Amino acid sequence: MGSDVNATATTRLIELDRDECLRLLAAGGVGRVAVNSPGWPPLIRPVVYVFDVSTRSVVFRSAEGSKLTSLLRSERVAFEIDGLNPGGGGWSVIVVGPVEEVTGAGELARLADERLHAGLPHCMRIRATVISGRRLVRESAG
Repeated sequence: MGSDVNATATTRLIELDRDECLRLLAAGGVGRVAVNSPGWPPLIRPVVYVFDVSTRSVVFRSAEGSKLTSLLRSERVAFEIDGLNPGGGGWSVIVVGPVEEVTGAGELARLADERLHAGLPHCMRIRATVISGRRLVRESAG
């Protein structure tokens, strides 16, 4: 029988610095928006996003519906991405900040990106005023 690798492994939680968080955000992809508007239940929805380095903002598009309504009613929202480490464990980055709909033609043109769903009518931006990240690392005991 083979040995149980998990029996000799320990895990450690490491705080990511701001530069590492920004690097992970810059990759773009899929994340989750979390909104807690007064009088509404908490709402968490997946979105395809890009990270706008010049404004340190998460940008995504939205259709009409409960997500958009909750976003427009909220002063601040949270956004989270995560992934797996090749050797085990994983990481997450959380952004918290004010959310706004981008409506100016020049700014919409600057933020246009083929990775975003252009068919969704509302371009939203979360300004990353707070960024934090953690990595869970699995280490062998010997």
